[in-house]
Amino acid sequence: MKIRLYIGSILLTVLVAGCMTGPDYEKPDFKVADQWTEDLEGGEKADPADRVHWWKEFSDPTLDDLVARILANNLDLKIAETRILEARTGLIITGAALWPQLDASASYKRRYSVEPPAMGGAPSGRGTAVFSRNGLMGVSVSGSTPGGPTLSYSPDITGGGNSTASVSMGTEGMAKKPSRYSDLYLAGFDASWELDFFGGTRRSLEAARAGVQAIEEYKNSLLVMVVAEAARSYFDLRSYQNRLLINKKNIEALEESLELVQARFVAGLTNELDVKQAETHLANMRSTLPTFEYAIEQAIHRLEILSGEAPGTLKEELSESTHLPAAPPEVLVGIPSEVLQRRPDIRSAERDLAAATARIGVATADLFPKFSLTGSFSGTDDSFSGLRLSSNRTWSIGPAVRWPVFDAGRIRANIEIQNIRQEQALLQYEKTIISSFEEVENALVLYAKEQNRLVELKKSVDAGRKALDIATDLYKQGLVNFLNVLDAERTLFAAEDQQISCETNVLTSLVALYKALGGGWEAPPEVLEEVLEELSPLE
Repeated sequence: MKIRLYIGSILLTVLVAGCMTGPDYEKPDFKVADQWTEDLEGGEKADPADRVHWWKEFSDPTLDDLVARILANNLDLKIAETRILEARTGLIITGAALWPQLDASASYKRRYSVEPPAMGGAPSGRGTAVFSRNGLMGVSVSGSTPGGPTLSYSPDITGGGNSTASVSMGTEGMAKKPSRYSDLYLAGFDASWELDFFGGTRRSLEAARAGVQAIEEYKNSLLVMVVAEAARSYFDLRSYQNRLLINKKNIEALEESLELVQARFVAGLTNELDVKQAETHLANMRSTLPTFEYAIEQAIHRLEILSGEAPGTLKEELSESTHLPAAPPEVLVGIPSEVLQRRPDIRSAERDLAAATARIGVATADLFPKFSLTGSFSGTDDSFSGLRLSSNRTWSIGPAVRWPVFDAGRIRANIEIQNIRQEQALLQYEKTIISSFEEVENALVLYAKEQNRLVELKKSVDAGRKALDIATDLYKQGLVNFLNVLDAERTLFAAEDQQISCETNVLTSLVALYKALGGGWEAPPEVLEEVLEELSPLE
């Protein structure tokens, strides 16, 4: 009958366990525009794999190798991986609260005891009297118990004050018992199971699971940022190297101009002012070289750190100058609603909202009683093998309930706090979405405008070269002064530098666009798995 009662209690627990406190999470429906305000021609054509390989659209093998190395060795990504492992392990701890807990115990004691000696028996005694012719001379009395003390008394009956009494202890008759050793073995276990009647533990597990997913999305977001930073740093490196090369070429041109002015000065065809102006222009151009050299070193160091390498590791590999890669002819943009699924930071914010919603249920469950089943068993014996058959065994099993009767409003205040935090998470989710749309729109506008600007700068460079050639020829003929040549040189050199900067801006704005769109890590699992295999650590 009792066993049936226990089984019935467990079945009742299973039936009631379907109850869940707190609101059930529903993903918010966020309305977005159908199209972006800035439209890129050909922006809807691309394969999902192209999104994942977006840096390969630049057709630069060095960049491809760098990205692969960074994805394999970047320390920030490795730290994020350990945080994911930590969160997943914590999920196991949270889920363990749903299961019974069992603790086993065992002990052994060796006891030593000594029995006290037996004392007792019937007392015995004797008396002695001594007489003389003049009468009684003396009396003595003595008595003892077996194993006990012996007492004697001799009164002075003569009046001399010489009475005596004595007590002596003896060991005769003491029954000394031997010492004794004994063993005591004890074994048992305690079991407890808190029954999740109102779903507090399950809501806690739901929140923990959403928290793990948020951390995983944070890692994906970090991956997008790291790849974008690598591409941007690489383009900056190539930009500085090309600007340095152009400045060196311009310095050679200025040296030739200086030689021309000096020759004309020696021939008396010009004055010393033209010479000094040419020297000034040359010195100013030479002063720009250290700035570009420092920027190159800094960009290389940045790429080394992103690769998890010490500064100087990639210097030999990256020091050779190459042209800036060309921007791809087509860019996959998609529609605004796709960004909600693409961007890891949006997915992470949505998971944070789900976790905050579940924590309301965790706090609400504290309003209700907590039921648990407890049980214990123990047995003792003087031998280990006898524990199984020992008659000295005890066991207990029964339910327990705990219900906070008075807490001065603490539980309800905590529920209110969790509701406020859910509202904060919802607002943060909406803010993340709006901010992501802002990033995409800005990147689209910047990319389009920089392309338009680049077209005009190319025209400016072509016109500047022709203007310099004309000014130089006229100066040689003595038709214009050297100031016209200097102005033409300054205009051309500035246009060439701006052209390279603009080409870099086109590339970096495209990187920003890919990053704003989510970096392509929303590709189908089979495509993503294939790409990740390609991006395995370099040997």
